[in-house]
Amino acid sequence: MNKVLLFFVWISLIACSESTQPKPSGFLALDYEEANYSKVDLECPFTFEKNEVSTVEYQNPNQPCWINLNYPRMKAKIYLTYSPVEENLRALLIDAQKLPEKHTIKADQIEVSVYQNQEKQSFGNFYEVEGDAASQALFYMTDSTSHFLTGSVYFEVQPNYDSILPAASYIKKDLRHLVETLEWR
Repeated sequence: MNKVLLFFVWISLIACSESTQPKPSGFLALDYEEANYSKVDLECPFTFEKNEVSTVEYQNPNQPCWINLNYPRMKAKIYLTYSPVEENLRALLIDAQKLPEKHTIKADQIEVSVYQNQEKQSFGNFYEVEGDAASQALFYMTDSTSHFLTGSVYFEVQPNYDSILPAASYIKKDLRHLVETLEWR
């Protein structure tokens, strides 16, 4: 009888226990408002359109055309650096092309797109970086004679690609729009 009672106790304990089931992966759902762009007209030899959710900040008072587009909600900035071309185009191009190379250590992939707009006399490269690199997008633009502009996106957090992907994708679109609307004076 003890064996039968013990058997029923054992069955009831097993039947009442909850089996552990693996939980499905959860994804962070971040929705950002649709971008509205407005023209930025600073006292610089270029103009462009920026997303209205970003604010303009000056990086250095001694370099008035070194500016940041700040995205406080995303803890991100687009750093823009202007340099005049004064028989130094080759050096500027070499420096601009070295910057994406610095991200190859942490990047899974870097895609480059060549940008050319004959009408606006704008030429350059746009780099999209995938992985845990410090910057998710970079570019340089020039008119080949007088103007040179570089830009890069940085987040104020540890670069964990999966975590920053929604914000990085949003800002990459803004950066591409900036490049497409860039005009030299």
